[in-house]
Amino acid sequence: MRFSENSAKVRSVCVLLFENFSNHCLANAIEPFRAANTIARQTFYTWEHFSLDGGTVRSSSGLPVETLSMSKLAPKGDYLFAMPSYGYTKMANPRMGETLRAARNRFANLVGMDTGAWLLAKAGLLDGLRATIHWDEITSFMETFPEVHVVEDRYVVEKGTATCGGASTAFELTLELIRQEHSPMFALEIAALFMHGDKLEMQNPLERWSTDTLVRSATTLMRRTIEVPLSIPGLASKLRTNQRTLEKRFQNEMNMTPLSVYKGIRLREARRLVELSTLSIAEIAARCGYQNTSAMIRAFRQEFGVPPGHCRHHD
Repeated sequence: MRFSENSAKVRSVCVLLFENFSNHCLANAIEPFRAANTIARQTFYTWEHFSLDGGTVRSSSGLPVETLSMSKLAPKGDYLFAMPSYGYTKMANPRMGETLRAARNRFANLVGMDTGAWLLAKAGLLDGLRATIHWDEITSFMETFPEVHVVEDRYVVEKGTATCGGASTAFELTLELIRQEHSPMFALEIAALFMHGDKLEMQNPLERWSTDTLVRSATTLMRRTIEVPLSIPGLASKLRTNQRTLEKRFQNEMNMTPLSVYKGIRLREARRLVELSTLSIAEIAARCGYQNTSAMIRAFRQEFGVPPGHCRHHD
């Protein structure tokens, strides 16, 4: 995949941790960034761990993480992830409010992970904005912060802020941030690396698909039919919808046609096989649905800017 100059910018992430933070949430928030660097073969994201005073912070499962001091270093960057999990109401004190309001001037985006939205709201940083939180706390969040437009979504992205509802949704939020920074196809490739969204959901034809569910199921079916690709009408039929609906939903969700996404998925599998296997280019072409090896090589060069042989690792 070729990236624009804007895409190639290195983005910095500051993760603000608290005692008893969720290790699950931390991994889900950061691993997609790590995968983005791996897939792009260049550094798109860097991250550091902070706490208010620095030192060792332990997760709820006892994992120790060494942190830098937020108070002393006053970091700045593209994203500040506030990541409390338990005891967050006590953390929402005047000092925390001052810290986050000061950070508003140093970070392009403030992100409340898990119960982090509570800290942002207490600091007055979500007033008039849409936000969500761990769903166990939705009602209390609404009652405590009536000036925040609370929604029961898995994650919410506003200009300059983002929030999500728990550890598993942290992964989805990070994917969405990557999608907005780079492209839907790049985010899809990262999701596939973690087998995220790999469940094929089938809908009753009388029921209405949501856009994200239809697109997710379509891309799952595409990944399962790489060697013998379906036609787009055939794909729509398998999903119990029609081609027009499928194309419209892909355009809305990914700004791409289903055919372009299908081609991208097949070529990314070809690149993976080129890098990790000893299969010949002809065998890889066949496994990725190309009857003509030359056609696959041309498509590969157009997509990635280099021929397949350039990506082959030699001992």
